[in-house]
Amino acid sequence: MENLTRNFICILCPNSCEITASFNNDGILRNIDGFSCQKGAEYVQQEIYNPRRNIATSVKVTGGELPLVSVRLTKAIPKEKIFEVMTEIKKVTLQAPVSLGDVIISNVLGLGADVIATKDVPRI
Repeated sequence: MENLTRNFICILCPNSCEITASFNNDGILRNIDGFSCQKGAEYVQQEIYNPRRNIATSVKVTGGELPLVSVRLTKAIPKEKIFEVMTEIKKVTLQAPVSLGDVIISNVLGLGADVIATKDVPRI
């Protein structure tokens, strides 16, 4: 039986462990090697079975000292939903003032993550 492998670099702590996941021919995870803490093993399993990402971008602002405000999600979402969430974010134009922490989109696409402002944009 042939072993297939996939390599990862863990991003959860400064160690940046180089981790190898081994699979059997049926694609079933057999082993994880190279992590120095349990977070590394958990990271690889998440990347294999349920990859998630966070988004940081910007939203248009009218009447403000800046034309854009930076925004981010309050938690990571499934990787395959990134483009759908970005489509929703691009639909938004805000009226100044915008304050740090303002919820721009609540529970975007029902994913349990809010889009929030990460800076203040005062009104002109």
